[in-house]
Amino acid sequence: MTQNQFNNELLNFLSSSPTPFHATLCLAKALEEAGFQKLNEADIWKLNLGEKYYVTRNDSSLIAFVYTHNLSEKGISMVGAHTDSPALKLKSNTLIHKKGYIQLGVEVYGGALLNPWFDRDLSIAGRVSGLNNAGQLEHKLIDFKRPVAIIPSLAIHLDKEANKNRSINAQTDIPPIMMQSSEEISFTDILLQESGLKEVLDFELLFYDTQAPAFIGFKNEFLASARLDNLLSCYVGLQAIKESSLQKSTLLVCSDHEEVGSESTSGAGGTFLHSVLQRLCPEAESYARMVNASMMISADNAHGVHPNFISKHDENHGPLLNHGPVIKINANQRYASNSQTVSEFKLLCKEAGVAFQNFVTRTDMGCGSTIGPITATKIGVKTIDIGLPTFAMHSIRETAGNADAFNLYKVLKFYFS
Repeated sequence: MTQNQFNNELLNFLSSSPTPFHATLCLAKALEEAGFQKLNEADIWKLNLGEKYYVTRNDSSLIAFVYTHNLSEKGISMVGAHTDSPALKLKSNTLIHKKGYIQLGVEVYGGALLNPWFDRDLSIAGRVSGLNNAGQLEHKLIDFKRPVAIIPSLAIHLDKEANKNRSINAQTDIPPIMMQSSEEISFTDILLQESGLKEVLDFELLFYDTQAPAFIGFKNEFLASARLDNLLSCYVGLQAIKESSLQKSTLLVCSDHEEVGSESTSGAGGTFLHSVLQRLCPEAESYARMVNASMMISADNAHGVHPNFISKHDENHGPLLNHGPVIKINANQRYASNSQTVSEFKLLCKEAGVAFQNFVTRTDMGCGSTIGPITATKIGVKTIDIGLPTFAMHSIRETAGNADAFNLYKVLKFYFS
């Protein structure tokens, strides 16, 4: 696969994945096309050596793996990412009527950068649960696709200090405007029409920006899109495991709810990965040996040094876009990297012919985290946190380097071979 092919498929994946539910569905379809067989957690698993499998939980998290022999001696080469991104999530009783406008009440999901959400063409996607025509409970994914709402900015004439000091009240300032109407509107009726269900019981819906992902820059050296954090890593891991050797045990886990702490049944703080690993190696002694022989590469985004805000970085640790994957290190274990796993990843990069960079936050600033420390704690597997350098992390539109995802793919492909 060439870099252009890789990136064009990446754009399609980003466009087709407005929510964790849709991202997981896209991952599952791609895996099935590559010969992975679907498993159900409720079934008895009968696994065959040299076969490829995947399993989902909550329709929003996925684990794919290649199953081979000698797990207790050779371990499993694992890659972890997450399917969720900061967003605006619709409240249960979402309709707001004001001055003839119909607005939708929202909660802020994760640490969203709110300013960029204003004046964007917003659509809605997610999961709707209810009864179908046969009276059975069914969970359906929906995507309005077209722009159905907007959060207009307040004109500068009404807020002369807007460019100097404008704060955002998440309760009152960001409910998107959906339509004008003097009549009572039923949001349930809208969902019935969109989902095809007979009765709606509940929903999990998110707003998203309809602007398509794109290559930007004078030489197309950048990629701009929503949800690069962290669908970028999900896609790279997907492409790598699709080409994984059938002679080596490999695993990709894409978890939900990382942006809100991972503490859920489908998050990295839950039992999903541990449960799957136990089913691959049920006997306690063998399981402990398998974990000891394994490694997890936790792949999430990294802060690229912004040329307008160089002082926000340690002067010796400012990753550049299009200069290779970033090794993330923190003395207080906000990242799980240590000298052992860092050395192993550097060797992988050298063997794959890919440059690498280091990121350590300024000592006088706080440091984010990801699934790496959580996985290392829950599973006990040696772990490294790495990522691709990005601008505007947690914005409605983020920017990454055109070459970086493909270079990480080459490293992970070598890791899985």
